[in-house]
Amino acid sequence: MAAQHRLIVMRHAKAGELPGGPDFERALRPRGRRDSAAAGAWLASAGFRPDAVICSAARRTRQTWQYLSEELGGGIGFLADRRLYAADSEDVADIVRQTDADVGTLLYVGHNPAAAGLVAMLTGTEPYFPTAAIAVIGLPGNWSGLAAGEGELIASWTPRGGA
Repeated sequence: MAAQHRLIVMRHAKAGELPGGPDFERALRPRGRRDSAAAGAWLASAGFRPDAVICSAARRTRQTWQYLSEELGGGIGFLADRRLYAADSEDVADIVRQTDADVGTLLYVGHNPAAAGLVAMLTGTEPYFPTAAIAVIGLPGNWSGLAAGEGELIASWTPRGGA
């Protein structure tokens, strides 16, 4: 398959608990901040710099992007989308389908089970997807035509020695 687009799927990094507080406001733990920066360094060294980012609006996903982006440099279009917080994998796919055609590589920063489910839907393989995990998927055609089973897993990474 000759990939025309790349979708980078990332699960947010390790977050702490917020007893009595809303899940939406949970913040990254120190490990999550380190893992986010390491993920950004891996993406940069592997040449997987996104053209645009769609991110859940939850605090932990926005913080994951903050630390990751410090390793990638500026100039990347970013959108925090509240719909991605409670989205399932098909909802995420619908949002990805709305991506501008001129975006070659899109990064999605979100939550499980949607993130792992999206990788499984697109590639047909169930990934191991701990916090801060990344899957880079090659896709044929346009974003609007995103379909199950048409993706190819190009690379993956986890903070504890991923591939």
